Amino acid sequence: MTGVQSAISPQDRSFNYGDGIFTTIQVRAGEIQLWPLHLQRLQRSARQLMFGDIDWDLVTAQAHSAITMSEQVIKILISRGEGGRGYGYAGVTSPRIYVSSSAMPDYTEAQKGICLGLATLQLAVQPSLAGLKHNNRLEQVLIKQQLADSTYDDLLVLDQLGFITEASAANVLFCRAGKWFTPALKRAGVAGVMRQNIMQQMPVQEVNWQLDELQTVDAIAVCNALMGIVPVRRFCNRDLSLTPVQQLRTQVVC
Repeated sequence: MTGVQSAISPQDRSFNYGDGIFTTIQVRAGEIQLWPLHLQRLQRSARQLMFGDIDWDLVTAQAHSAITMSEQVIKILISRGEGGRGYGYAGVTSPRIYVSSSAMPDYTEAQKGICLGLATLQLAVQPSLAGLKHNNRLEQVLIKQQLADSTYDDLLVLDQLGFITEASAANVLFCRAGKWFTPALKRAGVAGVMRQNIMQQMPVQEVNWQLDELQTVDAIAVCNALMGIVPVRRFCNRDLSLTPVQQLRTQVVC
């Protein structure tokens, strides 16, 4: 039976191997935003990673019971469980749920437009994990360090085959001649709930693009569940239009 945990065991597989999944949720006006999409992604990820039975009603109840402020962030992490020496998971307990909360970041300045650079680190290609928000995030840790050492607000990240994948902690969208595109995320990257939310409300074509495709885009946006849709005003040395992103924000209910 799935249980909600207040402390991490030394035998927890998320702690030992990153053998877990998580989602980061915005609370606005005291209400969880995009909860059905967060829940669907957790369920899909748990199935793909072959986790044991999870009480999803309990997960939902715990998410809502974590609301303590009108504006905040709630994080739900689900570990495969505890026990089992080594990578194999025979004999591991049922999944463990961890719920935490924090203050909502201020994205006021970002919403005016950010400067996007290019990460030198490239994401490993692993189709079996592509799209999942699993707990193995060392690539993102290294990318965030590169970002901290740069003059940019965020970095565009490629996979090891040179395909555009995402930003440091957000998905990316590109506008060309009035049409929107986003990386397909079949080799690497995280399929974010805001990305899914946008794609459910308007036509967005999934593509496999390399950097040369960006020479002809009119606008770029980054998005995630906390900051919503953020325009990119400059990519490396090229200025971009903010208008298509502003129009996109009026079309999508976030």
